[in-house]
Amino acid sequence: MAQSAKRIVLVSRPVGEPKASDFRVEDCAIPAPGEGQVLLRTIWLSLDPYMRGRMSDGPSYAAPVPIGGVMEGGTVSEVIASNNPGFAKGDIVLSRAGWQTHALSDGKGLAKIDPKLAPISTAVGVLGMPGMTAYTGLLDIGKPQAGETVVVAAASGAVGSAVGQIAKIKGARAVGIAGGKDKCDYVKKELGFDECLDHRDPNLAAKLKEACPKGIDVYFENVGGAVFEAVFPLLNAFARIPVCGLIAHYNDTEATAPKWASALMRNVLTKRLTIRGFIVSDFAARHGDFLRDMSQWVREGKVKHREFVTEGLDSAPAAFMGLLKGANFGKQLVRVGPDKA
Repeated sequence: MAQSAKRIVLVSRPVGEPKASDFRVEDCAIPAPGEGQVLLRTIWLSLDPYMRGRMSDGPSYAAPVPIGGVMEGGTVSEVIASNNPGFAKGDIVLSRAGWQTHALSDGKGLAKIDPKLAPISTAVGVLGMPGMTAYTGLLDIGKPQAGETVVVAAASGAVGSAVGQIAKIKGARAVGIAGGKDKCDYVKKELGFDECLDHRDPNLAAKLKEACPKGIDVYFENVGGAVFEAVFPLLNAFARIPVCGLIAHYNDTEATAPKWASALMRNVLTKRLTIRGFIVSDFAARHGDFLRDMSQWVREGKVKHREFVTEGLDSAPAAFMGLLKGANFGKQLVRVGPDKA
């Protein structure tokens, strides 16, 4: 067992893109569990775009990470000491330990993971928050019907890749948008989307129109920016737009209404569009349905997934900054420690 622990804290609130100097790696003592507590050792840390919002102190759906506080994040951890009857040493749990090698928990919010069901890393990926975001956003808000066209941005990422594959399972046509030829090839050839377009292509709007001859019925929004502007004219009457993320705007320094806001609102009215933002916790009641369906689809090979792993807690800041620029290829994870201590 390691003799000391490590954590990464937020030093300053970034203006625009986060920088390495906004984070600090600290060495600290491994804490001892008190009454009712368990000591967790982090194995996997999930990095996700929402963390950019937690670094700012503007109004949001969740409290920001305090200056000097450990960066927020979902983790897969091993219980290495327990004073809690609900958990035994050696249990693998889904937790929110954040960017640190060790953490204490009173057991609330911990969920045991069965390592026999699937690789434990999937608990923060395709069988975890990103997978459930795709499942609930698409099925509960997007409601794709057989024969409809579903377009998803960031299609090679943890959420987008699952969205398109679920759309195909439901009999819809899936068109992805991703960054670069390698990602587009993967989305089309490996994941089975009908088409995938490069968002860097200067002719994106024209190519999207060609790829969606019957228009767009569901647009799963992960990105915003130029991708939304290409999608917007192709939206059919009664199109549904689940808004999951806006990664193109996370580093914006001021929030202003875009010049085409009035055109958007006119189309919301005339085309009777449904645009709904959501946070995965809105659909907590669907967790059982999600686990049942998604684990079966993964087992059957109907939903494939890819992981993009960096090694060691120290790699987290650079990996996170890369994530915001699309440097990752698949679900971004940090391997903080070995599967077993």
